[in-house]
Amino acid sequence: MKALIGKKIGMTHLFDEKGNVVPVTVLEMGPCTVVQVKTVETDGYNAVQLGFGLDKNVNKPIAGHAKEAGVAPKVFREFDLNQEVEVEGEETKSYKVGDKITVDTFAEGDMISVTGTSKGKGFAGTVKRHNFATGPKTHGSHNYRAPGSIGAGYPEHVMKGMKMAGHMGAEQVTVKNLKVIKIDTENGTIAIRGAVPGPRKSVVVVRG
Repeated sequence: MKALIGKKIGMTHLFDEKGNVVPVTVLEMGPCTVVQVKTVETDGYNAVQLGFGLDKNVNKPIAGHAKEAGVAPKVFREFDLNQEVEVEGEETKSYKVGDKITVDTFAEGDMISVTGTSKGKGFAGTVKRHNFATGPKTHGSHNYRAPGSIGAGYPEHVMKGMKMAGHMGAEQVTVKNLKVIKIDTENGTIAIRGAVPGPRKSVVVVRG
C-alpha cells in the first residue's frame, strides 16, 4: 500500500493533452519519516507510523516520542500496512525508523483516497446543516426555519442521531477515487483532480 502525510496548498487548474481544463488540488506531500514500526511480536499488529513537517504545539508525550525516534516534533499518523513491501515486484524490504518516504511513491494516473478535516462552520441550523426545507413565509407562519417535531410522545426522549441544529464541519472526511494528474518530485508536490477536504495549510493523508 502507498501512503503519505501532506499539507494542502490550494486549488488551481491544468491543461491535459487535448487542451481541456482540469481542476486540481495541489498538495505538499512528504518527505515523511518512519518514526515507529509496529509488529505482531511487539504490538500485536503490523503498522508503520510516519511523521511529517514540524508541529509547533506539542505536548511532552509527543515530544518524547519524537526524541526517542531521533526526529523533530512532527505530525504523526499510523498506517496499517504490511511490514514487508514489494519493490519492483521482485525484492522485499522492511521499513526502518528513520527511513524517508517521498512523493515519488505515487505515479501519475494513480487512483487515491484523501483524508482531511473539513472546514469548521460553527453553529448552524437545520436548513444549512441538513438541507431542511423551510416553512411558508406568509399567512402568519412562525415556522419558517424551525426544525419541527423532534420526536413522539413515547419513548419521551430524543432519539440518538436526530438531525438538529449544532456544530457544522470540522469533521474527518475521506474522498475516494481521486486521480493523480501531476507529480513534481523536485518540489515534493502532487496535483490531484478535484477538491480535497479541509482549508489551506491543513494536514491531509493520501492513500493509494
